[in-house]
Amino acid sequence: MVRAAVLPAVGAPLEIAEIDLPDPGPGQVRVRLAAAGVCHSDLSLSDGTMRVPVPAVLGHEGAGTVVAVGEGVTGVAPGALVVLNWAPACGSCHACSLGEVWLCANALNGAADVYARTADGTDLHPGLNVAAFAEETVVSAGCVLPLPEGVPLTDAALLGCAVLTGYGAVHHSARVRPGETVAVYGVGGVGLAALQAARIAGASRIVAVDVSPAKEELARAAGATDYLVASDTTAREIRALTGKQGVDVAVECVGRASTIRTAWDSTRRGGRTTVVGIGGKDQQVTFNALEIFHWGRTLAGCVYGNADPAADLPLLAEHVREGRLDLGALVTERIALEGIPAAFENMLAGKGGRALVVF
Repeated sequence: MVRAAVLPAVGAPLEIAEIDLPDPGPGQVRVRLAAAGVCHSDLSLSDGTMRVPVPAVLGHEGAGTVVAVGEGVTGVAPGALVVLNWAPACGSCHACSLGEVWLCANALNGAADVYARTADGTDLHPGLNVAAFAEETVVSAGCVLPLPEGVPLTDAALLGCAVLTGYGAVHHSARVRPGETVAVYGVGGVGLAALQAARIAGASRIVAVDVSPAKEELARAAGATDYLVASDTTAREIRALTGKQGVDVAVECVGRASTIRTAWDSTRRGGRTTVVGIGGKDQQVTFNALEIFHWGRTLAGCVYGNADPAADLPLLAEHVREGRLDLGALVTERIALEGIPAAFENMLAGKGGRALVVF
């Protein structure tokens, strides 16, 4: 039995409970969590913006130590330090055959499985495959990646989603080049990672935009050269900062129609907007046909940073070891399992960066 944060139904409050976690079966790995990040996607799953089989244990950004492996597992052994990979690629679907593993059609098949039970025998599903809001979890062997040396295990949890997503949005999707100008909308965990990634990419000007004035210090520490409090004039202000041209690249980490539209408006003619934020079906973004032609801009979605976790994790670890990437700077509070509901409320209120559950 291990303690976990259980979502009993969509829209219901999380419950901290003891769950019955079985030993790993064939092809499975049991991991003792060191830490798990609280991501906006977890909130989106809990409120129904994204679908999840329930009851479920949420949490998809985590790192820990392997404590047992099932039959046939050869890639890791007990004692190995690992990062959880919530979207393991199958390697055989159409997207995987194109090398676009972040779009794997089968990556989330495991989320429908029953992986544990409550004390009264109720079946539990692993939210986004890995169920990281628990002291321990059992996952498919494809859901663990060896942690490279030199990365603190607790902070390494952030590599599982926030950093892969923010870094990938800048380097894989937007492909920021040295000397380009960048605007990042939303200074949460992913936004802070995107700001650091833009600095690593050599951006000459990095504008952070958020609704909260209190996040300016966080943003500047991550690499922002300028900070704007979001308003109806944000796009105009960004053009004023960039010789009336607009930025080369805008990265939207909020998932609201108005923010996506502003990000698009703040880029130069021929500029690139990458949308990372997950919005609801009711969020409609509109453009007229003439402006699409005239501005020649590119608008692109970005799933999991368009990243290949197995290939990108060693590169990110190198940035950490060399001091270019500061994982701890993304974390604004370290909490226990009981603190997750309050972390959800802080996200809704636009407060702080990443909350990290530390076990």
